[in-house]
Amino acid sequence: MSTLTTGWLFWALLAAIFAAMTAILAKIGVADVNSNLATLIRTWVVIAALSLIVWARGEYVGLPSVSGRTWVFLGLSGLATGASWVCYFRALQLGKASQVAPIDKLSIVLVTIFAAIFLGERLSQAGWVGVAMIAGGALLVARG
Repeated sequence: MSTLTTGWLFWALLAAIFAAMTAILAKIGVADVNSNLATLIRTWVVIAALSLIVWARGEYVGLPSVSGRTWVFLGLSGLATGASWVCYFRALQLGKASQVAPIDKLSIVLVTIFAAIFLGERLSQAGWVGVAMIAGGALLVARG
């Protein structure tokens, strides 16, 4: 029997809560600093926090067994994350958080499309209607 904290939904909801907090805190944080410097500071905090977590849980011992393929794809993912953060922080500096965040969440639509194309994942017709509604909703909210 699994507990609430072992399921994907629990962690996805936490991710959404923290992502929402990120938008608000970042909007305040970039008010008086260059957006690229703000992204660097945020990255340092993420590296420090994750380093402590990995060290405390003893998970660093698996590092030597990470395959080359894993390094490549995680490296590319890291570059994409960095590019996303740089663009997101610049957008927050220039626009309203209530407009930037919904456009950023169009990533949900893009992930679904990319997952279908590159990973062979399939959605039902109702699922695709939902994706279209997310896209439409994000655009409506961003128009504010």
